[in-house]
Amino acid sequence: MIETTMQKRIQAILDRSVSEGKERGVQFAAYLDGKLAVDASSGIANPADGSKVDGSTLFPVFSTTKGIAATVVHLLVERRLISYDTPIADLWPEFGVRGKQLITLRQALNHSAGIPQMPGEIGFAEMCDWDTICKAVAGLPPLWEPGTRIEYHAMTYGWIVGEVARRVDGRSFAQLVDDEIKRPLGAEDLYVGIPDAVEDRVAILEHPGCPIPDPHVTTPESVPSWMGPLYGIMNRPDVRRACIPASSGIASARSIALHYAALLPGGIDGLSLLPPDRIRIATQPQAPEKPAGDFEKNRGLGYGLGSEESFMGCRTIGFGHGGFGGSLGFAYPEARLAIGFTRNLFANADANTLPLVLNEFRTDKYV
Repeated sequence: MIETTMQKRIQAILDRSVSEGKERGVQFAAYLDGKLAVDASSGIANPADGSKVDGSTLFPVFSTTKGIAATVVHLLVERRLISYDTPIADLWPEFGVRGKQLITLRQALNHSAGIPQMPGEIGFAEMCDWDTICKAVAGLPPLWEPGTRIEYHAMTYGWIVGEVARRVDGRSFAQLVDDEIKRPLGAEDLYVGIPDAVEDRVAILEHPGCPIPDPHVTTPESVPSWMGPLYGIMNRPDVRRACIPASSGIASARSIALHYAALLPGGIDGLSLLPPDRIRIATQPQAPEKPAGDFEKNRGLGYGLGSEESFMGCRTIGFGHGGFGGSLGFAYPEARLAIGFTRNLFANADANTLPLVLNEFRTDKYV
């Protein structure tokens, strides 16, 4: 057990948020200078049986998974198995149809590929089957000229970059996560598709008052109405076991923080997932090659970047990714700080404990 002033302050914040009903179950972990400095948890993982959250409780983290996926891709680029400007169709010929022949890996990573929409006429069974969903995504037409606009690819991002990784390396995306991130770091509580054995450790998600989506929407959607209410999909056993690199990550805050700590200068115990030069490239602010109007700012290659509106600090040197419901993982290289945050009571942003926790780190030395 960590016994420091910072640990005690963070633990008190989490306990207070749970007691006030702002959180049901919550975790926060931070690495500083390559060492685990905070590993705090509080609350209930499953209201049905009253099981308590501890440091090894697993939480669905939705798009926080995208940062893990980005790291896998950058590892393959670093090994020169692919370049950012390789057309995806060179590796995945079925993808190169309906105006997608020249879409590059860079455009997939920075969300300018033009195919944020989910395929039509599919359901959970198809979404959870890797070959079926990748075939469906490969057949989509771009909604805009690729490279001219950056708009969040909420679901399709994961299958595009994940299938590229599989094609260039030969291993499945889930195996790449296991071999290249999880095992080297000892990040035991990091999954993109869980095994049956850990099911009872996964927190149940709640979202009181969540609006029910309109099932009659027929326009292209990045998150279609049949998936809603969205929080509920990660309570489904089939989705928990599926490899969906954009959104099906299930992890502890400690494992998320460990992943980002291994991307900081010096890494963890001398182990770095990527060298500093690669991180500098991966965290360069992205803009469309041929901008057509306004576009999303503060995106790197697969990672979100710090901004005035971001929990990751006001400077773009901070990088990571957050997920629906409030989970987050990020690294702040100047301070050698990495954090992970998970929760299972999805509510409005005002109830989120994360800003209170991060205020403990908002000094000149940190963020």
